[in-house]
Amino acid sequence: MLSSTPHNLAPLAGEVNRRRFVKTVAMAAAGAALTSAHAAVEKTRGRNIKLGIDNFAVRAMGWKAPQLIDYSASLKLDSLFLSDLDALEQFEEAYLKNLRATASDKGLQIHLGTWSICPTSVSFKTKWGTADEHLSLGIRCAKALGSPVLRVTLGNGEDRNTPGGIQARIADTAKVLKAHRSEAMDAQVKVAIENHAGDMQAWEVVTLIEQAGKDFVGANLDSGNALWTLEEPVSSLEILGPYAVTTSLRDSAVWESENGATVQWTAMGDGTTDLKTYFERFEVLCKGVPVHIETISGFNREIPYLKPGFWKAWPQAKASDLAKFVALAKQGKPRDTWKAPEGIDRKKADQEYQKAEVERSIRFCKEKLRLGLKA
Repeated sequence: MLSSTPHNLAPLAGEVNRRRFVKTVAMAAAGAALTSAHAAVEKTRGRNIKLGIDNFAVRAMGWKAPQLIDYSASLKLDSLFLSDLDALEQFEEAYLKNLRATASDKGLQIHLGTWSICPTSVSFKTKWGTADEHLSLGIRCAKALGSPVLRVTLGNGEDRNTPGGIQARIADTAKVLKAHRSEAMDAQVKVAIENHAGDMQAWEVVTLIEQAGKDFVGANLDSGNALWTLEEPVSSLEILGPYAVTTSLRDSAVWESENGATVQWTAMGDGTTDLKTYFERFEVLCKGVPVHIETISGFNREIPYLKPGFWKAWPQAKASDLAKFVALAKQGKPRDTWKAPEGIDRKKADQEYQKAEVERSIRFCKEKLRLGLKA
């Protein structure tokens, strides 16, 4: 009986099978290489998040807006947060529009900010007139600069102990804001309330935004200030992120101390904040919002939550927030404060230290966190 495959064709069949095997292996290898290449590209691809600085990070330089624009451009940034009106040399429209054009030519957007607009806050100053005059001035300047936001604050942590507590100050601030709704809407400027210097926890900022009107009021997200109000930064982001329209961000270290916990703000990457998770969530919650680095490093602030009387200022604080804060503090270790080197002029030392902190932070953001459109 004859075989179904002639003897003279058997070697040919074996060669065909060998070629198919080699081809299959080659295709698999190519596919694996392509997948690996895609993964490598994904790993290095930017997050499509603008990166900039808050001018308070280099406050010791005493620079005005033109110098700050030049400095930001030299760092290849996308955004500049002029977070106080003192950075402007004048308020004339022609001057402001010229700044806008100069920044645009250097590939920078400008965000503008100012301070307390709460007339009953311990930190309110009449330098810019009444609270209403102050807010109107800020909105007008923001419009001329092309800033889509005007950052304002309620006050600071001392306001929690004023008559009526922080809820009374929230009501006073909301009243001022609501009186300027049409003004802000017409200017296409969103007023951004910051969680500032221990004044409000994230949910309290949201309360203020909702009371005033979220159609023209949003949040200025400050990761470092969250720790001053016994909040873990990622948890604060989860609450404020959907309302955020601008930012002032830094890393922080926190550790347990005698009366509770102590916080030290740091350069990016030097603290205990889970930055990987933070910016993964930021990318989802804060689309289109720039990251402004505001390093204020080198000093310690105690949060004495174990002292009698501390909680009087926090009647509605949530145990779940405190638990996350304490858990983060348990991971930290005490840090020394920064001191200017002996024999060096203090002003010059401050300038060099502040520039080093923010520039190191910018490098970390570009290289490790994949932030910035020009990275």
